Amino acid sequence: VVTAAQLARYLPVQQEQVQKVIERYPLRINPYYLSLIGKPHDPIWRQVVPDIAEIDDQHGLDDPLAEDEHSPVPNLIHRYPDRVVLLVSSQCAVNCRYCMRKRKFAQPFIITAETIEAGIAYIKEHAEVRDVILSGGDPLLLDDDDLHRILENIRRIPHVEIIRIHTRVPGILPRRITRNLSQMLKAFHPLYINVHINHPDEITDQAALACNLLADAGIPLGCQTVLLKGVNDDTGVMKSLMQKLLRIRVKPYYLHHPDLIRGTRHFQTTLDVGLRIMEALRGHTSGLCVPHYMIDLPGGGGKIPLLSKYTIEKKTGKWLIRNYAGKIYEYPIT
Repeated sequence: VVTAAQLARYLPVQQEQVQKVIERYPLRINPYYLSLIGKPHDPIWRQVVPDIAEIDDQHGLDDPLAEDEHSPVPNLIHRYPDRVVLLVSSQCAVNCRYCMRKRKFAQPFIITAETIEAGIAYIKEHAEVRDVILSGGDPLLLDDDDLHRILENIRRIPHVEIIRIHTRVPGILPRRITRNLSQMLKAFHPLYINVHINHPDEITDQAALACNLLADAGIPLGCQTVLLKGVNDDTGVMKSLMQKLLRIRVKPYYLHHPDLIRGTRHFQTTLDVGLRIMEALRGHTSGLCVPHYMIDLPGGGGKIPLLSKYTIEKKTGKWLIRNYAGKIYEYPIT
C-alpha cells in the first residue's frame, strides 16, 4: 500500500489528509503488517498510518543527531571512534511514521553500488574501525546475493572485528527470513542482529519463527525499541513486550527515547515516563528483560543512558540506597 486511495480501501482514513501527508513523507505498508492492525489508531496503526500531525509539526529537526555532519562519505556515519554505520539500502518493508531518518524519505534517498563501495573503502582506510553497523533503509531487504557481497567485502578487512545488522524485517515482514538467508549470514560470524520491535502485537508466530531461524544460525539477537506515545508508553505493555522478546530468543538491548525529529512530535513523551517504565521493569521482572534506556543527544552528542536514582545519599561511612520496591537500605563504604 503506497497511495492514499489504496489505504482507504483497507482502513477508515481521511483520504485527503493522508494525501497531504504522503506528498512530503511517503507511505508504505506491506500486506502482512497491514493485517496486524486491529482497529483505528491502535499501536500498529499509529506506527505506519500517516497522521496530519506530521506536517503540522514545525518544532522538530530534520537531522537532530547530526548524522550528515558526521558523514565523511555518502551514506556512512562515523560518530564514535571505533565504529561506523553504513547505509546499504534505501528501502523499508514499511515506512515508520516516527523514523529517525524521516528526512531521507522526504527527498530522494539514493544508495548505489558506488556509494557502498566508497563506504567500504573508507572503512579499509580507517584502522580504528572495529565495528560496522549495516543500516538503511533495511539491509535485509537486499537480495541474498547483494547482501552476501557486502558482508564478504567487509569481512575481508582485517581490523573489522564484528558486523551488526539493524533491521525491522523479523517483526514486519517475517517471511523474508528464510533458512537460506540465515545460513548465508552464519558464514560471517561474529555477526549480530538488532531487530526493531515496539509492541507485543508485533510478536506473532511468524515473527517468532523468523527470529528462531536467525538464532538457530548462531546469530545473537538484540532488540532496539523506541518509546512511542500511544504505542508502548505504558508499564504493562512494555513489560509484556520485553518478556515476549525473551521468549523468542531476542535480548532487549535499548529502549530509545524518541528523537526530536520534525514530523514526529505526536509520538513524543517525557523522560519521566521512560524512567517510570524502567523502574516498573527493574526488580519486577527478569534482569534479562530490562533494556538500557537511552537518549541520543541533539547535535550529535551521542547516546547516553538514562538511569533512575537508586543511590539516595552518601553519609559518613555508608550509602543510603533505594531498592526496586522503594525501601531504603544502608550499604557500607569500603
